[in-house]
Amino acid sequence: MNILLFGIAKDIVGESVLTIEGELQPPKTVGELKNYIVQLHPKFGELSSLAIAVNSNYANDSMKVNDGDEIAIIPPVSGG
Repeated sequence: MNILLFGIAKDIVGESVLTIEGELQPPKTVGELKNYIVQLHPKFGELSSLAIAVNSNYANDSMKVNDGDEIAIIPPVSGG
């Protein structure tokens, strides 16, 4: 499973793509994926918000994720 990273998410991981493979129990929902990412990279838990898009659509925590899906992490955006 490849996850595209942008902004602060990319800075936290140090790469533009996070690959999840070889897991006995890979994340099956967006909520599980968020928890998995926070376990790998605890700084994600410090973000004020974290949106995930699956196949170019914003996804809620109960949405299922599959290995072939295009998954992107959209970090909080500030502006003024």
